[in-house]
Amino acid sequence: MDGFARFTAPSVAHLPVDAPFEEQLAVLRHDGVLVIDNALTRAQLDELGRELDFWFERAPGGEGAFFGRRTRRFGALMAKARSAQDLVLHERVLSLSERVLKADDLGEKRCDNIQLNISQGIGIGSGEPEQVIHRDQDLFWVRRWPAWRPGYEVLVNALYCIDDFTLENGATRFVPGSCGWDLERWPEDHEVVQAEAKAGSAILWVGSMMHGGGANKTDYLRRGAVISYNLGWLQPGEKSLLSIPREVVKKLPRRAQQLLGYQVHRPTLGWVEGRDPIEWLNGEFSDIGQTQDHLPEDLVGVVENYYRQRQTSGASQ
Repeated sequence: MDGFARFTAPSVAHLPVDAPFEEQLAVLRHDGVLVIDNALTRAQLDELGRELDFWFERAPGGEGAFFGRRTRRFGALMAKARSAQDLVLHERVLSLSERVLKADDLGEKRCDNIQLNISQGIGIGSGEPEQVIHRDQDLFWVRRWPAWRPGYEVLVNALYCIDDFTLENGATRFVPGSCGWDLERWPEDHEVVQAEAKAGSAILWVGSMMHGGGANKTDYLRRGAVISYNLGWLQPGEKSLLSIPREVVKKLPRRAQQLLGYQVHRPTLGWVEGRDPIEWLNGEFSDIGQTQDHLPEDLVGVVENYYRQRQTSGASQ
């Protein structure tokens, strides 16, 4: 030994889109980040870039250092590009996100359904410095949430690469494994690695993963599109119910409508006039409706048994 500590450089795992689901899930849960290569077809990638270029050109830089003064951002992607549906409803990405968030297979179901947290175009501009390392899960005050523990995820992000993500143009920086760290631990420089990925890839990471945008040292914009999901009983980061007009939403697939918030999270969260809001969206009622219970299956039995016992007790008196 030469007196200096030797470290094994971290890396971000890559798996093809058609790799076994359980293998992808295991990497995502353990490392907190995973690159899915070739998540989009060439045709999907071309359409996405073509539709979003107009918005990247219009979007201004941010007002503050965190979101980046040379970084262009815009939301409500499904109101701006048809191709955004392919991202929101990507079969493998959506399934992985749902499994991580629901945690059914771990025996601790965390939500009845998931929802769209944000949909955002992000273009890191030339000269933008690296972003401070952070956890997106802090958005939900998990540091003040006594129930939080490593592995309890409330958020999953998927960043679709419209351009190649390189060391020079601002490839996102990650701290693999930090999803299992104590909240007060801060990474050393050698624990941070950039996720290089080809255009058409999807970079997935969980909400407790420490990460930050990279510095763009090139002369061109580095484009990506983030689709983020969270637990259906949390406040979403973006008010998609306001930013995506009803006329647009009515033309979307039903699953996309539900992810936008046109769904009830049992018990009784998110209803309109006591009904599933997708019924309101479809014009099945307007100003008033017949209130439904919206109870989880396990509570339905409890409530029915309660009234059954009350009736039996009343009949015997």
